[in-house]
Amino acid sequence: MTDPTPVLSVRGLSVRFLMPGGRRVAAVTDAYFDVAAGECLALIGESGCGKSVLASALLGLLPANAQGAGEARLGDLDLLAADERTMARTVRGRLIGLIPQSPAAHLTPVRTVRSQLEEAVKALTDIRGRAALRSAAEAAADRAAFPVGHLDRHPHELSGGLAQRAATALALVGDAPLLLADEPTTGLDRDLVDHTVDELRRHVDTGRCALLMITHDLAAAERIADRVAVMYAGQIVELTDATAFFGTSGPRHPYSRGLLQALPDRAFAPIPGMPPELGDLPEGCAFAPRCERATAACTALPQSADGIVCHHPHVPEDLRA
Repeated sequence: MTDPTPVLSVRGLSVRFLMPGGRRVAAVTDAYFDVAAGECLALIGESGCGKSVLASALLGLLPANAQGAGEARLGDLDLLAADERTMARTVRGRLIGLIPQSPAAHLTPVRTVRSQLEEAVKALTDIRGRAALRSAAEAAADRAAFPVGHLDRHPHELSGGLAQRAATALALVGDAPLLLADEPTTGLDRDLVDHTVDELRRHVDTGRCALLMITHDLAAAERIADRVAVMYAGQIVELTDATAFFGTSGPRHPYSRGLLQALPDRAFAPIPGMPPELGDLPEGCAFAPRCERATAACTALPQSADGIVCHHPHVPEDLRA
């Protein structure tokens, strides 16, 4: 059951990169969304649209030449204002559990899955003692559907699906109120994709956490999401109920409709053209040059001082109050 109180509340989150010569590139512009316990919000869009940059901002892992603005509240904590000590000791693992893209690359190659889970349990909980740590590690593996019989294997001995489950088990150790899954189905075959999202959905359905899943896999998003946020050229252009988005009413924004039509099991009609460079966005709506419904009004939307479009007609107004 979904708790209506947001676990994560994002208001006006923006990320700019300072490039050589003083040029600024807007990777994320004015993002607004909430996600509550017992809910999955799928953030979807093409590669390079800013999804992973947004995740890095929430985790305090932006590079030195990036600057975040706005607000991202996790309980009483503003993630964008928190210092590195707070992020390292309080947020990562304890308040946000990360399921990374390419999990095999994030597992320590010279240590078994069991030892990595036991280390996480020791770091993130008050559990101590060899037997208790062993039991807690096995419980975390079981929650992620990782076979206990494989716990003494090293990462290179795991299949892609098992590596994904190991990474999920590590993310669940701290019982974080927010899970952030960054492209968790990349490189998996369809059966493993379905299994992975089903396991995540079962965990979210306990009501113990909220899930923000970043993905370009629309089939996975349809299978797991309660709501969908569509991102294009650094902006969330639509935020809506997943049933409506994938159902007969369909999405409202032309880009969102184009994404669905490009799927092989639908119209299979590719969107013409290419996404714009984030450092060279067109005037007005960034999607206008690729949109068959564009009019002159689409190039005359209000802009901020640095030339970034700041008009989101498909994001609910109550989030922008």
